[in-house]
Amino acid sequence: MSIVQEQASVHRFDTETLTGEVITDNGRVLAFSTEAFMRSSLRTLRVGQRLNVDMGPDGIRRLWIDGIGAGQTIR
Repeated sequence: MSIVQEQASVHRFDTETLTGEVITDNGRVLAFSTEAFMRSSLRTLRVGQRLNVDMGPDGIRRLWIDGIGAGQTIR
């Protein structure tokens, strides 16, 4: 399975369902599921927040922020 990493900004986030949408740097609006958010280990998101997204064949698999996670340093 091929996973592509992209950068995006949070467009919408529902704190009840933990679902939402991001806008990629090339202008695509992509939805993410509760499962994708849960893989992020984040507690919440805010509109406009910059993220990295792992894209799989079925859409966003994971959201993450540089410097937040095991072994990552903020650059």
